[in-house]
Amino acid sequence: MPEAPAPTPTALPARGTLLGFDFGLARVGVAVGELETGRASALVTISGEASAPRFAAIEKLLAEWRPAALVVGSPCHLDGTPHELTTRCRRFANQLRGRYGLPVMESDERLSSAAAESMLEAAGQRDWRARKPVLDAVAAQIILQHFLDTHQHAKT
Repeated sequence: MPEAPAPTPTALPARGTLLGFDFGLARVGVAVGELETGRASALVTISGEASAPRFAAIEKLLAEWRPAALVVGSPCHLDGTPHELTTRCRRFANQLRGRYGLPVMESDERLSSAAAESMLEAAGQRDWRARKPVLDAVAAQIILQHFLDTHQHAKT
């Protein structure tokens, strides 16, 4: 049976909270954003490879923030070809959709981790060990901000 397509950004309400995710094998970065303001902020990094604790942490965030939709970064190479993690990220997006019944959109995450590194270094966090705990959350912020910027342009 073919999978139903993910909702398009134009199907979103004018107001509401979004949670964005930067999926990784060892960590998942999470950001929060608002449709009305079009702004995203880094929230938290969920560490660990086991699915049960990851989804328990996500469930707590969903209960706290009550998002209208979720956005998952979809990695690809600079030339647009799928990345090694593309299939895993899509699986993660499908798991979120199936578990929580929320709209889940994917957003291009090319260079989001490199941009997050640059942002943190520019903010004065020069020590890599100090940046590591927040790096994935900032990457999620960049992914979600890209989605919000794209959605804002689609509305105007």
